[in-house]
Amino acid sequence: MKIESFTTAEVFEKLRAEWSELLTHVSHNRIFLTWEWQSTWWSAYHPGDLWVLAVRNDAGQLVGLAPWFIEQRAKTGRTVRSVGCVDVTDYLETIVHQDYESLVFEMLATYVDEHQSCYDFIDLCNIPEGSPVLKFFPQLLQERGLSVEIKPQEVCPVIELPSTWDAYLETLDKKQRHEIRRKLRRSEESPVAWYAVGPEHDLAAETDIFLRLMARASEDKTQFLENPQNVAFFKQVTPLLMARGWLQIAFLTVEGRHAAAYMNFLYSNEVQIYNSGLDIEAAQGLSAGIVLLSYLIQFAIEHGYKRFDFLRGNEEYKYRMGAVDTHVFMLMASYASHVISVEPTAVPN
Repeated sequence: MKIESFTTAEVFEKLRAEWSELLTHVSHNRIFLTWEWQSTWWSAYHPGDLWVLAVRNDAGQLVGLAPWFIEQRAKTGRTVRSVGCVDVTDYLETIVHQDYESLVFEMLATYVDEHQSCYDFIDLCNIPEGSPVLKFFPQLLQERGLSVEIKPQEVCPVIELPSTWDAYLETLDKKQRHEIRRKLRRSEESPVAWYAVGPEHDLAAETDIFLRLMARASEDKTQFLENPQNVAFFKQVTPLLMARGWLQIAFLTVEGRHAAAYMNFLYSNEVQIYNSGLDIEAAQGLSAGIVLLSYLIQFAIEHGYKRFDFLRGNEEYKYRMGAVDTHVFMLMASYASHVISVEPTAVPN
């Protein structure tokens, strides 16, 4: 077993095929770990110096990958972070072959210990519950003299999907079940239609429509899209994901006018709700967002998806649709000799 360290962006092309192959052998295969997502994120943001660690077994097979970078931060100095962290990515972890988890984390812990002069602080974000990072890494780092803290970061509400739409409705409380049926009936009586972007559409044009609706949905989203790096990331990643069959951009139209939109991921037998948009004027009081969301849940059930993941955020509508919280965490570590000052992390209610 050996570790290679990469510090330039050429690593993404060098490891592209092996990266994708490794993901077929991990216990938690998520779209945010894919070569497509990670390489595009780095191209759009590159906020520090790359520090990608690749672990190979005796046969030379890639069995572990830590896509990290080192960012200079005011409070924690040279800080090791995960590529993708934090705003546009929902789940992150070290990519490890399921048959080599303990060995890979042992090697990574030893490596970061031996290279402690390269950094001051480790701050790994968006680690999902059940991740091997949480199972192995904290103790191994502590054994090497680091102080480690695991903090709740956010929640990711999910729905475990039954096999039929009626069975799904039965999981909701009576009031919410009635509301969904009422809103769907009302939409059926109106000039409402929905569609998902496919090969017959101009993806770039449809992406622009989505971003327009996203900006209209809230002031926070407007400000988010005022950052050209965020827009560049969206426009770079969408064709890559669409080409792999992982992207679903869906619109609800009212009299032909786009009223609501969702950008979702279809990956690893899940539908993941990544972002949304809404034109209140076009929606005309039809609860367009909930109507479209209901159609998307129906689509997921009819196509055999097992999980509907709303990703990070505890917005009330997710729970009204029957979602239950899962959690993501932060792992922070440093040596006592490294002087740091970290503000407390707010834990969502």
